[in-house]
Amino acid sequence: MVSPKQLLATLESALLGSSPPTPSQRVQLLHAIRASLHSFQSLLSYPPPKPSDRSQVQSKSIRLQDSTLITLDDQDVQIALKLSDDLHLNEVDCVRLLVSANQEWGLMGREPLEILRLAAGLWYTERRYIITSLHLLLRAVVLDQGLEDDILVEIQKYLEDIINSGLRQRLISLIKELNREEPSGVGGPQCERYVIDSRGSLVERQAVVSRERLILGHCLVLSVLIVRTSPKEVKDLFSVLKDSVSEVSQSNTAIKHQISFSLLFALVIAFVSDGLSTVPDKASVLSSNTSFRLEFHELVMATGNDPIVEGFTGGIRLAWAVHLMLINDGVAARDTGSSTSSNEMSYLSQCLEVIFSNNVFQFLLEKVLRTAAYQTEDEDMVYMYNAYLHKLMTCFLSNPLARDKIKESKEKVMSVLSPYRVVGSHDFAQNSSSISQQGTETSSLPFNSILDFVSEIYLKEPELLLGNDVLWTFVNFAGEDHTNFQTLVAFLNMLSTLASSQEGASKVHELLQGKAFRSIGWSTLFECLTIYDEKFKQSLQTAGAMLPEIQEGDAKALVAYLNVLKKVVENGNPIERKNWFPDIEPLFKLLSYENVPPYLKGALRNAIATFIHVSPVLKDSIWTYLEQYDLPVVVGPDVQSSPSIGAQVYDMQFELNEIEARREQYPSTISFLNLINALIAEERDLTDRGRRFIGIFRFIYDHVFGPFPQRAYADPCEKWQLVGACLKHFHMILSMYDIKDEDYEGVVDQSRLSTTKESTLLQTQLPVLELLKDFMSGKTAFRNIMSILQPGVNSIVAERSSQIHGQYLENAVQLSLEIIILVLEKDLLLSDYWRPLYQPLDNILSHDHNQIVALLEYVRYDFQPKVQQSSIKIMSILSSRMVGLVQLLLKFNASNSLIEDYAACLEARSEESQIVENNNDDPGILIMQLLIDNISRPAPNITHLLLKFDLDTPVERTVLQPKFYYSCMKVILDILEKLLKPDVNALLHEFGFQLLYELCTDPLTSVPTMDLLSNKKYQFFVKHLDTIGITPLPKRNSNQPLRISSLHQRAWLLKLLAVELHAGDVSNPHHRDACQTILSNLFGQGTTGIDGGQAIYPLSHPDTFGNADFRSFSKSKVLELLDIIQFRCPDSTNKLLNTVAGMKYDLLAEDILGNSGKGGVYYYSERGDRLIDLASFNDKLWQISNLGNEVELNDVRETIQQLLRWGWKYNKNLEEQASQLHMLTAWSQIVEVSASRRLTMLEDRSEILFQILDASLSASASPDCSLKMAFILSQVALTCMAKLRDERFMFPGSLSSDNITCLDLIVVKQLSNGACLTILFKLIMAILRNESSEALRRRQYALLLSYFQYCLNVVDPDVPTSVLQFLLLSEQDNEYIDLQKIDKEQAELAHANFSTLRKEAQSILDLVIKDATHGSDPGKTISLYVLDALICIDHDRYFLSQLQSRGFLRSCLTAISNISNQDGGLSLDSLQRACTFEAELAVLLRISHKYGKSGAQVLFTMGTLEHLSSGRATNSQGGLRWVETRLRRDMAVDVDRQQMIITPVLRLVFSLTSLVDTSDYMEVKNKIVREVIDFVKGHQSLFDQVLRLEIAEADELRMEQINLVVGILSKVWPYEESDEYGFVQGLFGLMRALFSRDSNSKLPGFTRSRVLPENQRSSELQIFKLCFSLSSYLYFLVTKKSLRLQSSDSSSNYPTSMELQQPTLSLLNSLLTSVTNALERAADEKSLLLNKIRDINELPRQEVDEIISMCVQQESVSSSDNIQRRRYIAMLEMCRVVACRDQLIILLLPLSEHVLNIILIHLQDSSDAFESTMTAKTITYGAKYDPQQDFALLCGQLVPTLERLELLSEEKLGHNLKVFCRLATSAKEIAIQKMI
Repeated sequence: MVSPKQLLATLESALLGSSPPTPSQRVQLLHAIRASLHSFQSLLSYPPPKPSDRSQVQSKSIRLQDSTLITLDDQDVQIALKLSDDLHLNEVDCVRLLVSANQEWGLMGREPLEILRLAAGLWYTERRYIITSLHLLLRAVVLDQGLEDDILVEIQKYLEDIINSGLRQRLISLIKELNREEPSGVGGPQCERYVIDSRGSLVERQAVVSRERLILGHCLVLSVLIVRTSPKEVKDLFSVLKDSVSEVSQSNTAIKHQISFSLLFALVIAFVSDGLSTVPDKASVLSSNTSFRLEFHELVMATGNDPIVEGFTGGIRLAWAVHLMLINDGVAARDTGSSTSSNEMSYLSQCLEVIFSNNVFQFLLEKVLRTAAYQTEDEDMVYMYNAYLHKLMTCFLSNPLARDKIKESKEKVMSVLSPYRVVGSHDFAQNSSSISQQGTETSSLPFNSILDFVSEIYLKEPELLLGNDVLWTFVNFAGEDHTNFQTLVAFLNMLSTLASSQEGASKVHELLQGKAFRSIGWSTLFECLTIYDEKFKQSLQTAGAMLPEIQEGDAKALVAYLNVLKKVVENGNPIERKNWFPDIEPLFKLLSYENVPPYLKGALRNAIATFIHVSPVLKDSIWTYLEQYDLPVVVGPDVQSSPSIGAQVYDMQFELNEIEARREQYPSTISFLNLINALIAEERDLTDRGRRFIGIFRFIYDHVFGPFPQRAYADPCEKWQLVGACLKHFHMILSMYDIKDEDYEGVVDQSRLSTTKESTLLQTQLPVLELLKDFMSGKTAFRNIMSILQPGVNSIVAERSSQIHGQYLENAVQLSLEIIILVLEKDLLLSDYWRPLYQPLDNILSHDHNQIVALLEYVRYDFQPKVQQSSIKIMSILSSRMVGLVQLLLKFNASNSLIEDYAACLEARSEESQIVENNNDDPGILIMQLLIDNISRPAPNITHLLLKFDLDTPVERTVLQPKFYYSCMKVILDILEKLLKPDVNALLHEFGFQLLYELCTDPLTSVPTMDLLSNKKYQFFVKHLDTIGITPLPKRNSNQPLRISSLHQRAWLLKLLAVELHAGDVSNPHHRDACQTILSNLFGQGTTGIDGGQAIYPLSHPDTFGNADFRSFSKSKVLELLDIIQFRCPDSTNKLLNTVAGMKYDLLAEDILGNSGKGGVYYYSERGDRLIDLASFNDKLWQISNLGNEVELNDVRETIQQLLRWGWKYNKNLEEQASQLHMLTAWSQIVEVSASRRLTMLEDRSEILFQILDASLSASASPDCSLKMAFILSQVALTCMAKLRDERFMFPGSLSSDNITCLDLIVVKQLSNGACLTILFKLIMAILRNESSEALRRRQYALLLSYFQYCLNVVDPDVPTSVLQFLLLSEQDNEYIDLQKIDKEQAELAHANFSTLRKEAQSILDLVIKDATHGSDPGKTISLYVLDALICIDHDRYFLSQLQSRGFLRSCLTAISNISNQDGGLSLDSLQRACTFEAELAVLLRISHKYGKSGAQVLFTMGTLEHLSSGRATNSQGGLRWVETRLRRDMAVDVDRQQMIITPVLRLVFSLTSLVDTSDYMEVKNKIVREVIDFVKGHQSLFDQVLRLEIAEADELRMEQINLVVGILSKVWPYEESDEYGFVQGLFGLMRALFSRDSNSKLPGFTRSRVLPENQRSSELQIFKLCFSLSSYLYFLVTKKSLRLQSSDSSSNYPTSMELQQPTLSLLNSLLTSVTNALERAADEKSLLLNKIRDINELPRQEVDEIISMCVQQESVSSSDNIQRRRYIAMLEMCRVVACRDQLIILLLPLSEHVLNIILIHLQDSSDAFESTMTAKTITYGAKYDPQQDFALLCGQLVPTLERLELLSEEKLGHNLKVFCRLATSAKEIAIQKMI
């Protein structure tokens, strides 16, 4: 069973679409209607109440049809029973209604009465769906909607079956029953009178039922055209019609009239169609029943007392008479030999007699066709009514009996002689409803009524005239022998109607041009005009003569003639009509005469206005004739300067105020304004900005529009026509003329004049400025326009639907709103200059807030979309200007209605089936843009109001309930849920997604909106990945706009998903589930919970992925989304010359397009794309075209058309490019957010990242990929590569147990070598793509570097191999882990990388070297690091030789030497240049490190040291002074530059010292030594400053500098003979400072804060590195230069101040003690940690947490982490500490060996030294000094330390100590000997 809502949606999508239904839609359509057969057969039949069901409901427990058990409370029972009583509905169905209402609206917290109304409204909505569905099916068959024949046949057969099964009888019964005041009808006295409709509005139940009756009436009419009616149905219809009409006479409402019209025309169509269906072999259905003819004839001929009922019955008599005519003709055709039945002839004669005697035609004309109810009826129905009236009259006019009656009527009317009556302009008695008393009798005769009736039929449907020979025969008959002007006027009026089509205009022109009629023709018109002109001229020439009056008959006839002329010219063939009326001057000649009636002047001007569009030449002639003949417009100061003050000038002002105002009719003024407006609209020369029209403007402003509210009007239509003409003039002024700079001061000067009461000269005024001044000061025009608008939308709706003048009032309202918009667009340009006299319009409106409310409520006006659009635009402007707009609407209780009105307007737009071409005219788009634009404005704003955010509390605390309130939020969610009519609603869908994205990113609305969308009721975030996400794009050739919008829709959807992934609160279960579902749908993988819980898989393939290789995966949605945007976009940068090559205006067109400033032809679309405004482009092209002859004009026209076609194509291509880029940007966002923030929620992360990386690189290397796209794809690839690096050593995630093994520290997520090589190959292809840029390559280079980093380590570099080996030995289940195999694979990958690069080495190197030498500084920097990486993976010195052969190294050194030469170092203020310099040094340093001594030799040979010395980067005038001259605020920059400049230089110099051969220190002329020493001497201040740094205050950077300086000096300074630079003393000073330091001393760089464990370990390592360098230097001096140290300071030969402060043996002993302590401590810590690593799975959580806090410097564990993750972190951190301790041990062992060797040498040489020094010491210090005792004391201090060194454990240290222990033992033995 298909629900009514689904049925209607299916029918609308299939039958109302702009394209034929698809096969799937056809299947759904046929299935839906077949499933709904019972609903149509028993239309609106519902089970009645039953006592048993009532009892069941009262029991509060009820089971519905779907077996759902519902429990009710007392309130539910009361509401259900009340619904049953009010609607005559079964109680169980009432409970179902309550359930449905709760699902639709949410009933919690609502009042019982509101719930009752909601449920009743839902029931009526379901009913409406059913009858609307039936109506759609009937329309599809009856009206030609372009459906295919086969589906049309299916629907027709279906409808025939249900109609034959009693549907029409049911329709008739329903129309009657629904009108009864009982529960099954409009409701009884006790029933609730109101319901709440689907839009949340409170409406009368009677109005809802009346609307149902009208739709049923339409269905009835349509059904008659499918299956002919039966006699019983006709009689029932006639009975229902009389009942309905009698009700109309009592209640004169439009909808009741329309219901009666539907019944009337159902009978008319039934009789006509039944009669027309009579063919020779088929009789009429109705005529076959003789008794029916008799009975119905008696019924229809019976007379009544109600004139309205009698009038409608007369219409049925006319249809019955035509039916009798048709069946008689059919009988005669079948049996030509038999005579017609005398009874039927008598029936026909009786009918005709009554028809003509009662003048049925006049009644139908006045009470049906010309009523407001008929005019506002559905257009298709009116067309059908008119079409069958056309058939009816065609049959009527072709019947001999009818023709005889018409002839008789014509003769009768012609026999009534109506003497002409003289009329003039001062005849005030005449009104529009009665021509004259004498003509009353004549005008009411049937002949005139028939003419008027025929005119009215064809007025709206002129196409029915085509091929209508019967009508034209009647025209020839009716045009003969007119003896009075009433018949002539009626006939001419009919001709004017017949001229409403091009064919009709040609025929009418031919009729009046020839001699078809003796006295009727164009010559008669122009001769009459000329005769009267000559008479008036003669009278004017005769002194004292009065102007002759125009006879009334002539005046009326002339008006009728002129109406015919107007229609003929207006609708005639554009080419032929140029020659129809060569001389139109006579039309102007009577305009200036006082005695010409105003209505005749009006007709003259109306006719003249049609000639404006005939040709430009004729337009100019009209201006000339008007100035010559028409009344003058005298206004302003000219009146006072008139030569005859006392004489009255007969001008337009006089005629308006003295003639027309007294008659309360204004045809002359209306026609004058319309003519002037039509002429001004055609003006192309706007240079004078309307100055020549200022007189006309002042006349309209001061005399027409200003006093219009105070005037009296005989006809309301004329009132609103007059107002509409004035408003049209104002509208043109504001839209045609712009504000210019000179208007600012000029207006100020004028305002000053006004303040001093000096009149401004009329000639200096500009209409546009005068109008703006009026509005900006709240003057006349503003007040009058607001008086039009302020009655409110409900009043306008009532008048539009019930009054004839409603359409003119609607036009005035529309123009008024558009004028307000135009003023709002211009007022801010002037308000700042015009203050305080003139204010912006919003300030003027704010003086009366009711005005603002009135303007905004016109969004409810659904008769005219332009009115709605204008109201929405006003809301958009006011919302941007008025901060308190929402509070104003709340204060005046207008907010709720506005919320519902905007939602209703948006919903109605979404249900339309036709595409709106101009987006600015689309109310749905305007509303969406209004909502988007207001999101970021101060709260509460219009978006918050219309989306129903809670404005009583802070907006961010709102709990959105779209099902509870009818608002734009509810409508938008419904639209996006269904995504119906994608071709029509594409932009609505697009802006809907954008709106939700903007809401989710706004700080105030993000939380409520994201909470709503993540709710399980909506599941919005993943709903559309399949529906719009990965569906194929529409083809560009068939529907490019839909293709563009589809890309944007996907982009906003992906950005919306990215916001949820980025900002969703995963502690909230809704958001957590949403994130997991998004990830599983996007990546096609299982997801894990935040706490490592159970995996969630996508809807399909839950077990596909497992541990399979990633290459076997099916393509995930994220890759399918990327595939969608991989297409070549058409080029939008086509040269214009390619389009119009060789044409005359190509360069001019390029000039136009090149002007992008003010007045240009570009505009920004609603998406922000800069497009060509084709209308403006067209105007500009025509303006620059110098038109010559006709041939040149055609060439120009063709050229402009080509340019416009190019412009349209350019716009579409540009939009498609932007949409493609937008979607790619959104795709990149969701990929990067997923990888950066939610990667831990995914399983198989490495495989996912590889797939995305692989796809991104493939796409970026594709020739279809644009530069901008490649840039985005490279960024995505860079992110994936970085996350792959992180992923290798990331916590494994959810494992099967809480235990951690060695396997967890080995990379199990490393990509295979093949995958890595695939990445490298595709990356190379992307780098070498044809279209590239430096910015793109910088990202690709960064990706290449990241790839090299990824390939560098297979095992976590923080986990030393020794630890892994230890763990492998202790774990019995890990035999399959082979570290050697891992190392082998690593080597193979490195070699494969090199081989891959070598294949494209030439191209790669060309590109990289080009960027490194000629690129920008950032480009140079990254390129240099790429070269650094290439050197790092080099084999056989391939890349080094390439760099040498290309001269790159030489150029690099040249760049180093040239740095800052031009400005003495000041250019280094550019930090980027410093980065480039650092990168250049890094390349050189990499060569030295990679190739060892050979690499250093290459650098040295090329003169690296000379280049470093010649450059200013590190000389004494440059960077060396930064350390001491920088201010504190620049300390960070100083550190950066020391790191980028000084430290790299020192590193490079230190690397070159590897060439120093220490084996032959006597070779003092060693070149490398000399050059390094020269470098040191040249940078003495640098080395001196570094050596003087306080160790305790030094940070990590300065510690490295100290180490480098000491290392350089220790290598080369021993070769220097003199120490004039003081470096030796500096080194000795460092020795004294460091060697005497104990383990409790301050650590460098951490004196001001708590020393963290990791920092402490790092600092300790740095200190001992420095000690090692110093000990190496000292060892060199002792061994090579025979330096001998004293045992202590007291044993020195001379005073301290007189010699170098050499270190002593006691200092070395102190150092050895510190080293021993550090060794023991490191060995114990290492052993302890290794045991804990081994036993990690047995440690309790508390101890694990203690380990983490001890090892880690920042918090890396959250409270939600389980024991498994904690153990992993603890194990990893302990491995890092073990690695650090092992590094320290490796450093301390050689350090202690150096110290031991130095001490051992002194011990061995001690005997000779004692004897030689004893004498000197005795002389100096006296006999008390005992050096042997001093040395013995030293040996005593050494022995305990040496014993501890002997006891060091190889097991704890992890190193072989045999040689070390032997050395310590030897030293100890000698020391013991020396102690004795």
